[in-house]
Amino acid sequence: MFVDSNLLVYGEVLQEVSHHLLSKAERVEDIRRIHSHPHAFAQCRHWLETNLPHVPLADAPSTARAAELCVDDPAAGAIASELAAQLYGLKVLKSRIEDNMNNFTRFLVLSKKPPERTGRDKTSVMLSVKDKVGALYDLLRPFASHGLNLTKIESRPSRRKAWEYIFFVDVEGHLEEDRVKKALEEIRGRCLFMKILGSYPAHA
Repeated sequence: MFVDSNLLVYGEVLQEVSHHLLSKAERVEDIRRIHSHPHAFAQCRHWLETNLPHVPLADAPSTARAAELCVDDPAAGAIASELAAQLYGLKVLKSRIEDNMNNFTRFLVLSKKPPERTGRDKTSVMLSVKDKVGALYDLLRPFASHGLNLTKIESRPSRRKAWEYIFFVDVEGHLEEDRVKKALEEIRGRCLFMKILGSYPAHA
């Protein structure tokens, strides 16, 4: 959606995510099916395979909806938050079943205006490259040559053309810094598409 939006990244928030097994049932052994979002299932895969290997899993659009599906079905369980248990009157049968205890989700705060520079900033950029050998290497080299640290890089299909990908890159530094400016100027000439999503304070 950033491709067509004029909004800028104003900040980021890292939220710790804990998954719990919720149900109206009295015991884990009484659960006959489990509802949750696919991401929650993926984050609890080892626990599920170890403890409930034969219980079918049913995808839900959100963990909150998964909890709601258990309200009138005592044989159903949900992987969701403690808050969802409180909202829907469910028991927490097993706490913190996520495989990785350092489980955080990153949320971006969006705005029409950029935040002020803080001295501890991060810049996010979205770009696509030509489909040729070494294209990604050529794209990343200016960051290294200007002494910039990349904190994230991931790709998503562009949805506009087969086998075309958009890369999301987070780099330490602010757009007003010379080294960031120079690196992005070099990169712009090597891209099919480039959009600066903004500079903003890095999460403390």
